[in-house]
Amino acid sequence: MTTEEAAPARAGQREDRRTGAGAAEQGYDVFAQVCPSRAVFAELADKWSLLILMSLAACGPQRFSELQRGIGGVSRKMLTQSLRNLERSGLLLRTVYPETPPRVVYDLLPLGRELAELVTPLGRWTEHRAGRMLAAREEFDAAHAGE
Repeated sequence: MTTEEAAPARAGQREDRRTGAGAAEQGYDVFAQVCPSRAVFAELADKWSLLILMSLAACGPQRFSELQRGIGGVSRKMLTQSLRNLERSGLLLRTVYPETPPRVVYDLLPLGRELAELVTPLGRWTEHRAGRMLAAREEFDAAHAGE
């Protein structure tokens, strides 16, 4: 059975936590190639987006420079692009204060807070299991070095 063939069966089995409505009832299926939810999922799965959400959840509202300092390695361009995508998707709020110079603060909206609550445990799990995963990679690479 292909992924496309299995999608209707899976969709009927999944339920929304709040409403009890299955994914098929909502009309979205991330496993379907042409479903708009796939593009939304791909944008959210971007490493910078997840780290931004986790940082805002942990530290509260932050300015651009605070986010950039707190998320090691993110360029200004990628941070700007990720913040725009998150704002566009209704996950965060960008507030400009009319000061000189203007102060811009980013904060989570309820939808962003909900998502951050889901991905933060994934981040913590990764921190706690990274050593085991890195050791497994070394073991795998050593076993497959001659291939």
